[in-house]
Amino acid sequence: MPATTSSYSITMRLHTAPDHGVVGHVATAISAAGGIVTAIDVAESSHVRLVVDVTCSASDAEHADELRVVVDALDGVEVHRVSDRTFLLHLGGKIEVSSKVPLRTRDDLSMAYTPGVGRVSQALADSPEDIARLTVKGNSVAVVTDGSAVLGLGNIGPGAALPVMEGKAALFKRFAGIDAWPICLASQDTDEIVRAVEMIAPGFGGINLEDIAAPRCFEIERRLRASLDIPVFHDDQHGTAIVVLAALTNALRVVGKELTAVRIVVSGGGAAGTAIVTLLLAAGVTDVVVVDREGALAADDESLSPAHRQLASVTNPRRVRGDLHTVLTGADVFIGVSAPGVLRAEWIPDMAQDAVVFALANPDPEVDPAEADKYAAVVASGRSDYPNQINNVLAFPGVFRGLLDARAHEVTVDMLLRAAEAIALVVKDDELNPNFIIPTVFHPDVPHAVAAAIRGSEHPTR
Repeated sequence: MPATTSSYSITMRLHTAPDHGVVGHVATAISAAGGIVTAIDVAESSHVRLVVDVTCSASDAEHADELRVVVDALDGVEVHRVSDRTFLLHLGGKIEVSSKVPLRTRDDLSMAYTPGVGRVSQALADSPEDIARLTVKGNSVAVVTDGSAVLGLGNIGPGAALPVMEGKAALFKRFAGIDAWPICLASQDTDEIVRAVEMIAPGFGGINLEDIAAPRCFEIERRLRASLDIPVFHDDQHGTAIVVLAALTNALRVVGKELTAVRIVVSGGGAAGTAIVTLLLAAGVTDVVVVDREGALAADDESLSPAHRQLASVTNPRRVRGDLHTVLTGADVFIGVSAPGVLRAEWIPDMAQDAVVFALANPDPEVDPAEADKYAAVVASGRSDYPNQINNVLAFPGVFRGLLDARAHEVTVDMLLRAAEAIALVVKDDELNPNFIIPTVFHPDVPHAVAAAIRGSEHPTR
């Protein structure tokens, strides 16, 4: 059966016959149908009936509905109500604003608000360099999206993107103590997005671009970096690239290969693929081939789009052509940031010995990690239900913590390389193995190490 996940966790309220043995039958039926029971609570017990809340995880929404049907079919059991725990968690949103100062008395108000706040505003008008020190700007990030490339859902619009941006803001706070604000723009026009961000920039210490489709995202980032005096970071590009480079560094340690000597195939020439390639080249990789829907990108292919032509000009030094299977033959590393199922597991033996496979399409990867693991030496994915999860939360909280602490005005390639190295170094030699090449997102050392690396300070070594 497919692996279950808490993101498809449901609670069924059951009305059953007054027999506690029914609970065991329910648990057995759910297990037989591929679900995993995580909690059973008797909410009400009488001589007439039992009211039981059964919480279980499923593999997807369709599977969750199948579990409901299976339980409802049991003799003496009625499914009274089904609650999706993920939707319950989102009721009312996931973030809120709270005051850092007491507001209990008139004296408190006189300092936090009028008339005292006027003195602070005048001081900032006289000395703008103090704005970051005396306001939330020094610890705030705008998480900006147009809703055009949200997760694996595509162009679903800014309103539908809001739960994702809320989640991003919550992660900023949880892992780096940063106050982040979802900014969902009702435009997918490059000029309007750039102008909107420029207008709100005075209230923020950094801009995190999120879920904006390529190639528009490249132009937006380039123009904002040129016009703003605060750092602009596109997490789908640079956050992904940092974590991929960190994981690949350690994967190659496992198989005993050098980054500068391996052949790498990247499936996907969008925002993430382009940023990964750029950072790999900066790290010293010399042989990268990018494969898109039409096959390998090559500089002598005049049919390429401008963005792909630029990408091809710095990759594919051997000018290979062909589909993914053809290009993959003899390669040491596969990195997928493209689409589900594009890599067949039986192709992996055609790669070089001790192959490394990163299948990062989400939620459904390029190849089933369990199948890839039969042939590859190291496998990573974007999923939390398999080892070696490539998760951007390893990077962006620490990156912005370092940028804000340093009062940085820009993000440099050198910063990205240092951040990747810092994440890789969190995994010690005695911890490193094929199923542990990247630290967990809850590892307490990660955000501090990344922040220190961004600032250029000392960070942990092995």
